[in-house]
Amino acid sequence: MCASPGRPRPVAPPDDAAADAEIETDSPVETEVETRECVVAAAQHGLRLDKVLVALAPEFSRSWLQQLIVRGQVRVDDAVQATASRRLKAGQVLQVALLPTAESLAFRPEPMTLAVVHEDSQLLVIDKPAGLVVHPAPGHWSGTLLNGLLAHHAGAAALPRAGIVHRLDKDTSGLMVVAKTLPAMTALVRQIAAREVRRLYLALAHGRVPWAQASIDAPIGRDPVSRLRMAVVAGGKPARTDVERLAVWEPAAAAPSGGPAESPVSALRCRLHTGRTHQIRVHLASKGHPLVADALYGGRPLLGLSRQALHAAELAFSHPGDGRACAFEAPLPADLAAAWALVVPG
Repeated sequence: MCASPGRPRPVAPPDDAAADAEIETDSPVETEVETRECVVAAAQHGLRLDKVLVALAPEFSRSWLQQLIVRGQVRVDDAVQATASRRLKAGQVLQVALLPTAESLAFRPEPMTLAVVHEDSQLLVIDKPAGLVVHPAPGHWSGTLLNGLLAHHAGAAALPRAGIVHRLDKDTSGLMVVAKTLPAMTALVRQIAAREVRRLYLALAHGRVPWAQASIDAPIGRDPVSRLRMAVVAGGKPARTDVERLAVWEPAAAAPSGGPAESPVSALRCRLHTGRTHQIRVHLASKGHPLVADALYGGRPLLGLSRQALHAAELAFSHPGDGRACAFEAPLPADLAAAWALVVPG
């Protein structure tokens, strides 16, 4: 029977970007590609092409092997195949060029400009711009902060997630701390778990938030209706966000176009006590106050903003090396600063 001759050889990372969506592009890359070959056994006579490929390369998913067929990387008796459902015959020679998946190429250095607020031998603090994805994931296998960290310092390659200990959503801007050594990473993760890291965010939310100060303590889990969203759900993980209202913008009675009036907008300062996925966005939306321009949770573009109005403005923790208090601030980026100035006087 067709059988895998072993794990594929290590693949040298290419020099150019290899992904633009959920699969790699068809652009050629400078990489070593393993080709596997076998003769279809009598027991495999009549089986589908993709099923025999799974036996030949079991470490790859069936969906990826089907992609290789579509991309012309599979041959039967030296003829390129285009149909995964083709039935094979005993004695035919099957070949496949095992191009690496986008995920396997994701963890490679990519030089990029990082807005470094502080750096020492143990850690660095960066001001992440909106639009930068923190960690590789489907649809974003390259150009992430992790890729930039791997290029920024050699030690990142030896650390889990290149030293990333907490994340910001793609369209959230602001401060992140990243470890440069394993002891520093362990210490920072412990501080976050113990809720000893102070993280303050500035946000603009739809509506007139009724409370000057409040604590939203509600569990968060995967939205049972949409897998793309999180939600306040029974049985979710504990989550607490302290919210302080700083100002409220009251729009004109009618929109300039003569249409209905825009809703008020509240400027908020939010403190995270936990770090659940989309926590601030979910907690505020659950109270009827989604963030401005946060389409995933019901927010609409307003005040010139086309991305969610959320910025990690302050970050404080104990230095993992000597325990000294570290505190950092990051000013609002231009788009959010312009909107903020319309809501907050002075």
